Amino acid sequence: MNIAQVAPPFVRVPPVKYGGTERVVYFLTEGLVKRGHNVTLFAAGTSETSARLIEVVAKPLWQTHFVDPVAWVTYEVHLLKKYAKEFDIIHSHIDYLPWLIAEEIDVPIVTTFHGRLDIEDWWPLMNEYRHMPVVSISDAQRLAVAHLNLNWVGTVYHGLDLEDRFYLGDGSGGYLLFLGRIAPEKGPTTAIRVAINARIPLKIAARVDPVCEKYFTTEVQPYLDHPLIHWIGEVDDIAKRDLLAGAVALLAPIDWDEPFGLAVIEALASGTPVIARPRGALVEIVRNGLDGYLCWDEQEMVDACTKVTLLDRSAIRNYAIRRFSTDRMVEEYEEVYERVIREFSIRS
Repeated sequence: MNIAQVAPPFVRVPPVKYGGTERVVYFLTEGLVKRGHNVTLFAAGTSETSARLIEVVAKPLWQTHFVDPVAWVTYEVHLLKKYAKEFDIIHSHIDYLPWLIAEEIDVPIVTTFHGRLDIEDWWPLMNEYRHMPVVSISDAQRLAVAHLNLNWVGTVYHGLDLEDRFYLGDGSGGYLLFLGRIAPEKGPTTAIRVAINARIPLKIAARVDPVCEKYFTTEVQPYLDHPLIHWIGEVDDIAKRDLLAGAVALLAPIDWDEPFGLAVIEALASGTPVIARPRGALVEIVRNGLDGYLCWDEQEMVDACTKVTLLDRSAIRNYAIRRFSTDRMVEEYEEVYERVIREFSIRS
């Protein structure tokens, strides 16, 4: 198949540090190329790929002083329209904007939603384009828009090359880990309180987005003088791998319905148990009592910090590698592409 992969222009593919969607797009693109498909990646110009790269912007937007990100994504849609005749299918990872050209091109567009869907501002547009084929990254992600009767063509869990990128750790570092991004819905202050009450050191390896700087300053930073709390900041893949391997557990006390959670599967691939709230996709990813513990209450999380040491880290790693592999993700997307192309040709 001739396939277009359309990545957000904010972070390079693959990301050097934080960047979940771009990481998934990278492994999907590389996997499709390995399986003999002719793939074109629309992404920031510093991206690295085995596919053909069409540059949307010279540098990732997060590395520049951009004013209007919508203008750049709109330009990306313009490029899609320009090259559309070359593809059998376009796979969008930039949400709804490509739908606006769907009737102007003779090629199907399938969209994977990577974020939350409880954004009511989106709903009128989603309702208008509810015939467009869309993919969820967990079954839980669909619940917020169940009333819209969207054209779901599959749920495809993210996949990464977990076996090669992570190794089985023994938790010998003796610390808990909070990994990813500082935001209220991610629950960093809950993680801090849990660590302090459990009397276990906590390492925080996370990015602070500009929009959350005030939250970080007022809510998180006051805790950083505590002797058990260690701020590391945003880390690269090598540092992340070692941090996960040495951790007793990953703390993910989310306060929202997370649509997936890449940090969670990366922890599991390291054999590191996860302590999280049973919200969103976490109940689909973490097997309670086997891969970690899903707890509503902070005291339950504190108690779980001791119980996780009894879990089988090798079994956790094997489960993650089997269930969240790149090969599995690529195969499922191939099935989605074939279905969408077939249904598009029937309608045409």
